Amino acid sequence: MKGLFQRSIDNKEKIIIFYMDRDNKVTERYIRVMKLQNDYALAYCYYRKKVRTFKLDNILSAGQTRKGA
Repeated sequence: MKGLFQRSIDNKEKIIIFYMDRDNKVTERYIRVMKLQNDYALAYCYYRKKVRTFKLDNILSAGQTRKGA
């Protein structure tokens, strides 16, 4: 997963993650990772239209987006 995040940083690529929020709800987010920190990814969230911090432990899965997504 960290390789995918690093590729998002290097190529400014949008990726999709499935994330468990603080209310234990699973959400689907399209993000562009800006920085990886110890336990967090700093990323632009296309859903919130803001830079957000995502706890890596709460990211259930991640993948590349389809073209046009």
